[in-house]
Amino acid sequence: MTQPNTLYFGDNLDILRAHVAAETVDLIYLDPPFNSKRDYNLLFKTPKGHESDAQITAFEDSWRWGEQAEREYAELLHQPNTDVAAMIESLRRFLRESDMLAYLVMMANRLLELHRVLKPTGSLYLHCDPTASHYLKIVLDAIFGATNFRSHITWKRSDTHNDATTRFSAISDHILFYTKTSAESFNVQRTPHTDKHVANWFVNLQLPDGSTRRMTKEEIATGQVPAGARRFSISDMSSPNPRPNLMYEYKGYPCPSKGWRYLKSRMEQLDAEGRLLFPSKPNGRIVLKKFLDEQEGIVVGDIWTDISQLRAQDAERLGYPTQKPLALLERIIAASSNPGDLVLDPFCGCGTAIHAAQNLGRAWIGIDITPLAIGLIEQRIRKAFPGLAFTVEGTPKDLDGARELANRDKYQFQFWACALVGAQPYRGGKKGADGGVDGIIYFQDDKTAAKKIIVSVKGGESVTLTMLKDLIATVEHERAQLGFFVTLASPTKPMLAQAASAGFYESPNHGAFPKIQILTIEGLVAGNEAPRYPDLARGAISFRQAKTEKKRGKQGKLL
Repeated sequence: MTQPNTLYFGDNLDILRAHVAAETVDLIYLDPPFNSKRDYNLLFKTPKGHESDAQITAFEDSWRWGEQAEREYAELLHQPNTDVAAMIESLRRFLRESDMLAYLVMMANRLLELHRVLKPTGSLYLHCDPTASHYLKIVLDAIFGATNFRSHITWKRSDTHNDATTRFSAISDHILFYTKTSAESFNVQRTPHTDKHVANWFVNLQLPDGSTRRMTKEEIATGQVPAGARRFSISDMSSPNPRPNLMYEYKGYPCPSKGWRYLKSRMEQLDAEGRLLFPSKPNGRIVLKKFLDEQEGIVVGDIWTDISQLRAQDAERLGYPTQKPLALLERIIAASSNPGDLVLDPFCGCGTAIHAAQNLGRAWIGIDITPLAIGLIEQRIRKAFPGLAFTVEGTPKDLDGARELANRDKYQFQFWACALVGAQPYRGGKKGADGGVDGIIYFQDDKTAAKKIIVSVKGGESVTLTMLKDLIATVEHERAQLGFFVTLASPTKPMLAQAASAGFYESPNHGAFPKIQILTIEGLVAGNEAPRYPDLARGAISFRQAKTEKKRGKQGKLL
């Protein structure tokens, strides 16, 4: 049932239950809405002078107690995990029917399904902020078991800023790391030694003749050492726990209070290899030499300060409001999965986890509840990995599917229809007056300024000549070059005649194109129709483009 390399459009609770089998996923990363009571705007790329048109509410990060929350609460009380049922009952007594409880009920139901689909060796990373992280940990403890909690990772995503008038500046996110069992897969992550770390810790030299000394201040400052010398740090060899077979004297030096860290045979081997540093005093302590040239790097801890959040000018930035850096996802995926494993992101947004998984040679599944996000991910993956075969499920594939979406949610239908013709939704497709504009396409057919196409989407059972005339008037008012009338219903003969009478846009170098084009959803989905216009930039003016990735199967450099 589980189908790797698939994007699903729909509620992740429904998708998980219907399409992902138990114990088939190796790693789950989720970056759900944080319940921050904010609207997050997606910023599209637009030519200079059009920025005010170029944003859309990607999602509303707020929750309300209502019928859906009550229904999901009842599900939690009657599912088999009694710890979860008791936990959610306790939270309701404390939080009552609040927005926070609605959020936690939504998350608990989905986390139960995510626990089900994880393999026994699998791991889950939940990305959140302080708004609900303390409650989410209680929920995760009930579902995964407190003994399977592994790390609370603090990601320092930005520098301090001017929000510290009544509190310390908020510069971090939290990532809660759990495993399904104690048999998890984990690969220790390391970062290169910094100059400061080397200068602070690797301050001893072993010279070519085998003798050792401490480096001079000048050598530490410059990093210049005698030819053939090896820098090393020293490490304590005390055992963390007392064990009788580790209590022995070595070459006249007494053992630490809890014994040595190594058996005597191993101690003799280290000594023969020249890795022991003996003290100058009889009551001193033998320590271990750790040579700089043998170190893989610094082990990554649970505070991550070496990966910055994406800046507006970063080439990786696609305009999605909560987009995370590839380096962050690649670290998580490299740590808790292996090549060929399956990675799942049930709130995939703009698809960074999917992109990172593909970069590192993993299979993947992505789920999102908006066709806008699915369309962005499709575009991103096709640009980054040309020729990659993957499947998109849940978006309309025929006229009946399009009708169903239009009847269910006309605004999501507009977003999806705009994506069919390569348009960005106009001013977010906000509910209310839009002046007859549902989408905009910017194109370039010469060396002058970018040009504009107005898109009008109609999802009703019928369309009229008046609707088409409204588009024609809007095209003239907006001084656009072309207008696309995208319709679920078949156009009438008078509409076709009116569109033809609008004439042509004469491109300077590419010929003539009908100024008003009527495009049916049925024809677009079937591939029998397509918008006609010249574009030297191939969509790059309207949408930020992911870079084409070179084939690789290991973690890239950190930002």
